[in-house]
Amino acid sequence: MSRLQVVSGKGGTGKTTVSAALALALATEGKRTLLVEVEGRQGIAQLFETEVLPYEERKIAVAPGGGEVYALAIDPELALLDYLQMFYKMGGAGRALKKLGAIDFATTVAPGLRDVLLTGKACEAVRRKDRSGRFVYDYVVMDAPPTGRVTRFLNVNDEVAGLARIGPIHNQAQAVMRVLKSRETAVHLVTLLEEMPVQETADGITELRAAKLPVGRIIVNMVRPTILDQADLDLAHAVPRTAVAKSLSGAGLGGARRGGLAERLVDPLLRQADEYAERFALEREQRGVLTELGLPLRELPLLAEGMDLAGLYELASELRQQGIS
Repeated sequence: MSRLQVVSGKGGTGKTTVSAALALALATEGKRTLLVEVEGRQGIAQLFETEVLPYEERKIAVAPGGGEVYALAIDPELALLDYLQMFYKMGGAGRALKKLGAIDFATTVAPGLRDVLLTGKACEAVRRKDRSGRFVYDYVVMDAPPTGRVTRFLNVNDEVAGLARIGPIHNQAQAVMRVLKSRETAVHLVTLLEEMPVQETADGITELRAAKLPVGRIIVNMVRPTILDQADLDLAHAVPRTAVAKSLSGAGLGGARRGGLAERLVDPLLRQADEYAERFALEREQRGVLTELGLPLRELPLLAEGMDLAGLYELASELRQQGIS
């Protein structure tokens, strides 16, 4: 199991939710997981119903079996201050640069530098060990940018090639890429069983493979329960309209006479069946497209009660049962 788990997906597919559930799923049997946010949206804090995350690692949950989940919201400006202190011992001078707006300017005009800082912080957490030589975190889960930007975000070596060919920034990018392109890393893509997210997932996998970044699993989120299978749908289409009305009448929903309650219920029920059949066919088609991509496929259900902390633990349990941890 790769120690750095990167989660991406088209906007609206629930990648932050899946990232949080994955962090919980991995924090089993006393293991410790760090959940990293890089986009500054504070989505993790909302999911775990906690206060806004500072720029520090903070325990936010305990998983079944005693495992712990920590979280970190990486701020690129503060990460650059850390970097300046680490390599140049700037200390107060770095803080003065922040007050003057130079730090914000640097991370804005050089997005490659910003990405090195963000990914570098996560990779540092992957490599960090305690005094006994054990890894501080068993797993690091990164809630990464959406699929359309994730390859460029992770491929920091190319992004900073024109920015710094030698020196600490170049060396930092090299160190980051050694982690990101190794077996220590897996990039998972979250999708829905809809045409646009599936197509973006396929395109994202192609880009990741071209950049030689390690692709992990496809996680299909918010899967609706199967009410009728294909055989049931075929049978529903074959039953005459009058037979449906008679069945409703037999169930005590009014007479089958013209204009009766049973008669009036027939058309809405048949329309609903047609809509379900159309969605069923679409989802089956998109599931087939995902299967052809040749990656392990995991599915998470659409929660009837909506997403809350209890739902997050439920999704984590689903992931554990499917073997992702």
